[in-house]
Amino acid sequence: MSQPGETRYTQEHEWMRMDSAGVGVVGITHFAQEQLGDIVFIELPEVGRVVNQGEDVAVIESVKAAADCKAPASGTVLEVNPLLKDQPGKVNEDPRGQGWFFKLKLAEPAQFAALMDEAAYEASIAK
Repeated sequence: MSQPGETRYTQEHEWMRMDSAGVGVVGITHFAQEQLGDIVFIELPEVGRVVNQGEDVAVIESVKAAADCKAPASGTVLEVNPLLKDQPGKVNEDPRGQGWFFKLKLAEPAQFAALMDEAAYEASIAK
Protein backbone atom coordinates (compact mmCIF):
# COMPACT_ATOMS: atom_id res chain seq x y z
CA MET A 1 0.00 0.00 0.00
CA SER A 2 1.36 3.41 -0.92
CA GLN A 3 1.60 6.27 1.53
CA PRO A 4 0.31 9.78 0.69
CA GLY A 5 3.22 11.87 -0.51
CA GLU A 6 5.28 8.84 -1.57
CA THR A 7 6.98 9.37 -4.94
CA ARG A 8 8.02 6.65 -7.39
CA TYR A 9 9.90 6.83 -10.70
CA THR A 10 10.01 5.21 -14.14
CA GLN A 11 13.02 4.27 -16.28
CA GLU A 12 11.79 6.97 -18.72
CA HIS A 13 12.20 9.73 -16.08
CA GLU A 14 8.59 10.29 -15.06
CA TRP A 15 7.65 10.62 -11.40
CA MET A 16 4.32 9.88 -9.72
CA ARG A 17 3.39 11.02 -6.24
CA MET A 18 0.30 9.70 -4.47
CA ASP A 19 -1.97 12.28 -2.87
CA SER A 20 -4.16 11.69 0.18
CA ALA A 21 -7.10 10.65 -2.05
CA GLY A 22 -5.05 7.89 -3.70
CA VAL A 23 -4.65 9.85 -6.92
CA GLY A 24 -1.29 9.84 -8.70
CA VAL A 25 0.19 13.22 -9.62
CA VAL A 26 2.54 12.80 -12.61
CA GLY A 27 5.41 14.85 -14.03
CA ILE A 28 8.94 14.51 -15.36
CA THR A 29 12.05 14.44 -13.21
CA HIS A 30 14.63 17.14 -12.69
CA PHE A 31 17.06 14.97 -14.69
CA ALA A 32 14.63 14.80 -17.64
CA GLN A 33 14.00 18.54 -17.76
CA GLU A 34 17.77 19.18 -17.61
CA GLN A 35 18.29 16.85 -20.57
CA LEU A 36 15.55 18.57 -22.56
CA GLY A 37 16.61 22.13 -21.83
CA ASP A 38 14.17 25.04 -21.95
CA ILE A 39 10.65 23.66 -22.38
CA VAL A 40 8.53 25.77 -24.73
CA PHE A 41 5.33 23.73 -25.17
CA ILE A 42 3.53 20.80 -23.55
CA GLU A 43 0.61 18.94 -25.08
CA LEU A 44 -1.32 17.46 -22.15
CA PRO A 45 -3.84 14.60 -22.34
CA GLU A 46 -7.59 15.10 -22.35
CA VAL A 47 -9.34 14.83 -18.98
CA GLY A 48 -11.21 11.54 -18.91
CA ARG A 49 -8.72 9.74 -21.16
CA VAL A 50 -8.03 6.15 -20.13
CA VAL A 51 -4.34 5.31 -20.42
CA ASN A 52 -2.26 2.15 -20.14
CA GLN A 53 1.02 1.94 -18.27
CA GLY A 54 3.89 2.92 -20.60
CA GLU A 55 1.61 4.64 -23.12
CA ASP A 56 2.59 8.06 -24.51
CA VAL A 57 0.33 10.53 -22.72
CA ALA A 58 1.85 13.99 -23.21
CA VAL A 59 4.26 15.62 -25.66
CA ILE A 60 7.04 17.87 -24.39
CA GLU A 61 8.75 20.29 -26.77
CA SER A 62 11.93 22.08 -25.83
CA VAL A 63 14.47 24.21 -27.64
CA LYS A 64 16.59 21.04 -28.02
CA ALA A 65 14.13 18.24 -28.75
CA ALA A 66 10.65 16.78 -28.47
CA ALA A 67 9.91 13.95 -26.05
CA ASP A 68 6.97 11.95 -24.81
CA CYS A 69 5.75 11.65 -21.24
CA LYS A 70 4.57 8.10 -20.63
CA ALA A 71 1.93 6.96 -18.16
CA PRO A 72 3.69 5.52 -15.08
CA ALA A 73 0.56 3.43 -14.40
CA SER A 74 -2.77 2.59 -16.03
CA GLY A 75 -5.78 4.69 -15.15
CA THR A 76 -7.97 7.65 -16.02
CA VAL A 77 -6.76 11.24 -16.37
CA LEU A 78 -8.67 13.28 -13.76
CA GLU A 79 -7.04 16.68 -14.19
CA VAL A 80 -4.30 18.43 -16.13
CA ASN A 81 -2.11 21.30 -14.94
CA PRO A 82 -3.67 24.48 -16.40
CA LEU A 83 -0.52 26.47 -15.58
CA LEU A 84 1.52 24.65 -18.23
CA LYS A 85 -0.59 25.91 -21.16
CA ASP A 86 0.81 29.43 -20.82
CA GLN A 87 3.86 28.71 -18.66
CA PRO A 88 5.52 25.46 -19.83
CA GLY A 89 8.79 26.73 -18.30
CA LYS A 90 7.34 25.89 -14.86
CA VAL A 91 8.56 22.35 -15.58
CA ASN A 92 12.14 23.66 -15.75
CA GLU A 93 11.71 25.81 -12.64
CA ASP A 94 9.84 23.34 -10.42
CA PRO A 95 9.49 19.89 -12.04
CA ARG A 96 8.19 18.16 -8.89
CA GLY A 97 6.00 21.05 -7.72
CA GLN A 98 4.19 23.54 -9.97
CA GLY A 99 5.49 21.71 -13.06
CA TRP A 100 3.31 18.59 -12.63
CA PHE A 101 1.54 17.38 -15.80
CA PHE A 102 -1.63 15.47 -14.90
CA LYS A 103 -3.44 13.54 -12.18
CA LEU A 104 -4.28 9.90 -12.66
CA LYS A 105 -6.89 7.71 -10.95
CA LEU A 106 -5.05 4.39 -10.90
CA ALA A 107 -6.75 1.32 -12.34
CA GLU A 108 -4.19 -0.97 -10.70
CA PRO A 109 -2.60 0.56 -7.58
CA ALA A 110 -0.03 -2.26 -7.48
CA GLN A 111 1.61 -0.68 -10.55
CA PHE A 112 2.64 2.29 -8.40
CA ALA A 113 4.39 0.07 -5.86
CA ALA A 114 6.30 -1.65 -8.68
CA LEU A 115 7.92 1.64 -9.81
CA MET A 116 11.40 2.60 -8.60
CA ASP A 117 11.83 4.35 -5.28
CA GLU A 118 14.04 7.44 -5.13
CA ALA A 119 17.23 5.55 -4.25
CA ALA A 120 16.80 3.15 -7.17
CA TYR A 121 16.03 6.01 -9.56
CA GLU A 122 19.06 8.03 -8.41
CA ALA A 123 21.23 4.94 -8.89
CA SER A 124 19.82 4.44 -12.41
CA ILE A 125 20.75 7.96 -13.54
CA ALA A 126 24.18 7.89 -11.88
CA LYS A 127 25.39 5.25 -14.34
